Amino acid sequence: MSEGPKLYSELASWFHLLTSPADYAEEAELYRGILVEACSPETVLELGSGGGNNASHLKRHFELTLTDHSPDMLALSRAINPECEHVLGDMRSLRLGRTFDAVFAHDALAYLTTEDDLSAAMETAFVHCRPGAAALFVPDYVRERFSEATRHGGHDGPSRALRYLEWTWDPDPTDSTYLVDFAYLLREEDGEVRAVHDRHACGVFDRSTWVRLLEGVGFRTERRETQETPWGSELFVGIRPGSA
Repeated sequence: MSEGPKLYSELASWFHLLTSPADYAEEAELYRGILVEACSPETVLELGSGGGNNASHLKRHFELTLTDHSPDMLALSRAINPECEHVLGDMRSLRLGRTFDAVFAHDALAYLTTEDDLSAAMETAFVHCRPGAAALFVPDYVRERFSEATRHGGHDGPSRALRYLEWTWDPDPTDSTYLVDFAYLLREEDGEVRAVHDRHACGVFDRSTWVRLLEGVGFRTERRETQETPWGSELFVGIRPGSA
């Protein structure tokens, strides 16, 4: 998993001006519906919860435990989700010693750039699922649907503002990685504006790899498609065999 992006460390305080929790309401409702259909959970573990954007909506329906390997992102999430449990940990190696009705992993999956890393995260999900529980994985892309793109956006806050240009591109389509380069314009309270470049190295895998790795750690797997996210996603639901 990449440790490089400034957005999750030195620029973490700007995160909610790049991507606002309010913008996640529709996505979160989609994920809630899939989890309820799969296993009607009460307790949900989120791996790689970041700034807590999805959790700010899902917490109304589930008892959430939120985990991330960035202390700065967990601090952001605690600020908007104080009622949720927060745990510092890497999704590849986290072991809480307890199980949940469901496990959820979303944007942070993009930073798993090798099959070994992806399989390790799936194993983490599996060991935290009770028998009959569901794990929902929402990668940004599968290889079959990857396309280079540019996007832009940002938000104004009470005293600061951010605008960004996002450039997704793949220097080598034969491997399992691609790049996302962000250019941020950060406007401080005094009106000073500075520009920052931030590179994110991300992983992308084909559908068959997703299914093979999920089944390899023990899940019974199904694939779904949605256009609810800005660029469309393929979702993978893994069910841990057995019954509660």
